[in-house]
Amino acid sequence: MILVGTVASLLAVTPGVVHAVDGPSVPPGTEATASAPVELDANDPDLKLPDGATLAEPKVLDIKQVVEDQSGDERREDTNSDVTFALQAEVLFGKDSAKLGGEAKSRIAAIADEIKTQNATKIRVFGFTDNLGSSAHGDVLSRKRANAVHGVLVQELSDANVTYEVRGYGEQYPIADNSTEAGRKKNRRVEISFPRTQS
Repeated sequence: MILVGTVASLLAVTPGVVHAVDGPSVPPGTEATASAPVELDANDPDLKLPDGATLAEPKVLDIKQVVEDQSGDERREDTNSDVTFALQAEVLFGKDSAKLGGEAKSRIAAIADEIKTQNATKIRVFGFTDNLGSSAHGDVLSRKRANAVHGVLVQELSDANVTYEVRGYGEQYPIADNSTEAGRKKNRRVEISFPRTQS
């Protein structure tokens, strides 16, 4: 694995607990974050603010670490609160298909092991496509692909206490430029996310 970058994000992912729901209320990863953990006294002389300056409202920055394998087939994002794995569709499925390929189950099983390690009981499985073809086709294909990955996770985890949110977003929420094949390849993906163990 090669470390691609560490970025600060103002957004944290809060997992849902609904199974196979259509029509998202908000895009993944855009839910509100926690409030600032420390109260600041704006009049404290140690702040050494220039005359007339005031403090802005405090914000909590969620540190995001992104690791992507050299081929770009798999990406892992860790934040203070969540873990997200993104697997490119070509790794999991044939072209325009929702049938899992031979290597797919072992990759999903490895993610299931991480879910067990984190003792996660709320898991999101989201499918995405590029912008080629009709939007309606992308919506259906991404949902079928998310359902296929969900099916393997259910078998691997075999835990009645685990709840899933499974959605197909189609071409919504691209992570790369759809005007190039390299970008479209990144956008064709299934993401699996879950809360990380609080330490």
